[in-house]
Amino acid sequence: MSHTHPHHPEPGADRIVADASVRVARPSDAPAVGFVQAVLWRDAYARVLPPQVVETFQPAPFTNAWRASLEQPPSAAYRLLVACAGEQVVGFAAVGPSSDQDARDGDGELLVLGVHPEGRHAGHGSRLLNAAVDTARGAGFTTLHAWLLADDEVTRAFLGAGGLLADGAYRDRVVGPADEDTAREVRVSGAIA
Repeated sequence: MSHTHPHHPEPGADRIVADASVRVARPSDAPAVGFVQAVLWRDAYARVLPPQVVETFQPAPFTNAWRASLEQPPSAAYRLLVACAGEQVVGFAAVGPSSDQDARDGDGELLVLGVHPEGRHAGHGSRLLNAAVDTARGAGFTTLHAWLLADDEVTRAFLGAGGLLADGAYRDRVVGPADEDTAREVRVSGAIA
């Protein structure tokens, strides 16, 4: 006669965890993505741009741009992904062909990746990065680049842990309504093939 032991769940297994997922964005996600992007840009650029420029980062223009790109993507190689906690969009990532002048065939770009501050430290960023790499690889890219603010050490460390490391390239990007509203960015890159 065999003796069976009852199954004991792992500690904490009885906690209710919000369903966390990443999926391809739909046009109806544009307002949520626009809101998250406005929050993120205001926070990120507050230390490098004048306050009156930071205040121009409002959800509506971001929403309109994302809706337009989702309804008519520039090409099939562009994808917008959203991270969700249940049904709530808490982050997003976009991938596409590299926009760099020195881009080679096979160079993809992580155009943007961000998670709302209230959704951080729950794995959404890691899920987004993994999905973005898989999406870029599926589109035929063999290398992935990303541009980030030169002084954003947190994002640089996060992307570095994912294999995207500074490659020495930098640029001054116009990010406000006037040509003098620029921010220094550095590029990180990694092989994904």
